[in-house]
Amino acid sequence: MVNHWHSVSIGVASFDAVSALWIDRFGFDVEREHAGDDASLARLWALPSGSIDHQWWLTCPGQSAGRLHIVQFSTHAGAVRDGAQSFDLCPKNLDVYVDDIARRVDELRAAGLRFRNDAFSDVVAPDGTHFREIHLPAHDGLNVVLLEVVGKSLPFTRQGYLGVGPLVTTVPDADAERAFYRELGFEPLAHNVLAGAEIERMIGLPAGATLDVSMLGEPANPLGEMEIIRYGGTNGADLYPRARAPARGILEIHAYVDDPSALAADPPTNAQTSEHIDVGASLLGRGPVCRLRTPAGFAVNLWRFSGAA
Repeated sequence: MVNHWHSVSIGVASFDAVSALWIDRFGFDVEREHAGDDASLARLWALPSGSIDHQWWLTCPGQSAGRLHIVQFSTHAGAVRDGAQSFDLCPKNLDVYVDDIARRVDELRAAGLRFRNDAFSDVVAPDGTHFREIHLPAHDGLNVVLLEVVGKSLPFTRQGYLGVGPLVTTVPDADAERAFYRELGFEPLAHNVLAGAEIERMIGLPAGATLDVSMLGEPANPLGEMEIIRYGGTNGADLYPRARAPARGILEIHAYVDDPSALAADPPTNAQTSEHIDVGASLLGRGPVCRLRTPAGFAVNLWRFSGAA
């Protein structure tokens, strides 16, 4: 069973923008690096030999989840979220915890970064969770959300950031998506339905739209969570077919389990697809891998053990 993801794969055109944001600004470290082709990863992604140029595994210091697996392809496709509306169906946001959102926004603006919103939102959810957030358009079509949970003490970097907490996916059927992750072992953490002018402004929704949002993960670990969103009153396009290597942006997630073959033989009941692939050794670990797709179409890879080969 698995209750959080350890890495999210992100296709990029260049490492320069990645370094400027995630390392220089947010304080992540390059934990592992692989230059040149990776035959095992290419096999997992059904890519021809020579498709992968360079990889980084970025980690927030002291953390074992919420990592970024950065991949530069020899020939990359378009960005997953090119031209996307805020309510389209896709892997949408990477939420990064911050200690003081007002201060971090001022710092990033002074450095020349521009936010999607004029000001951060300040919301109290029906369950009492008080949070502040602002959307930051980033490299390769990424939407990074700075998230401050008021009153929550976390082990931030010296720059004031902490890993990737929730990875946000927008889906057509929230019940089916939640059930998929619960069968894997993710625990329900919160469920709220949000509506109103502040939510519409924060996200860029049409008037009258609603936001059904669920958090799943490991209660003791704020990183590597899944945030499942179903927008009501909208009709978003399905962009999940774009979230495939060698595209740029969020591609898929990775986690570790004791026996991938058992999960491949008995996957979550509503998994869209299930494969058992013996990929050999790669930067992310050593195969075999159980490769699943959620009901919405997002890829989840379950490796046998953690660590590089």
